[in-house]
Amino acid sequence: MEQQRTDGARRATAADAEELVRLREVMLAEVAGTVGDGWQEASVEILRARLSAADPALVAFVADRPDRPGALAACVVGTVEYRLGGPGNPGGRTGYVFNVATDPGQRRRGHSRRCMTALLGWYRAQGVRTVDLRASQQGEPLYRSLGFVRTPDPAMRLRLPAAPDA
Repeated sequence: MEQQRTDGARRATAADAEELVRLREVMLAEVAGTVGDGWQEASVEILRARLSAADPALVAFVADRPDRPGALAACVVGTVEYRLGGPGNPGGRTGYVFNVATDPGQRRRGHSRRCMTALLGWYRAQGVRTVDLRASQQGEPLYRSLGFVRTPDPAMRLRLPAAPDA
């Protein structure tokens, strides 16, 4: 797959999967205070498959570390969700941004902004008109500068137990 560059960021390929998971570990350690074990290998395999798909519903944009070939400075991952349309989004296509992470030694250099800008451009090209994300306090200024606003809809979550073996 040809690496598509957009303003200093490029679309990630399956070869970036391990680095994407490494940056996810960095982000999770800072946001949640812990990372845990056992999910990394499965995440690498999922990313390899999803980033190789011909018509992906999951994409990532990355900024390469200038000082370490093969290493990433920052990344952002996004999905396209298909919902019923509504007044603000008649087509129902909604983007969801997650896993915005920057290597600690590469911060304050515009890497995440370039990755976010590339992802938002990709969403526009896909016909996505609504994009959601959850912002940390550290990330909120970046997102606000890109036009994101707080919504009145509070998020809720339910964790379902694994289905019993049949």
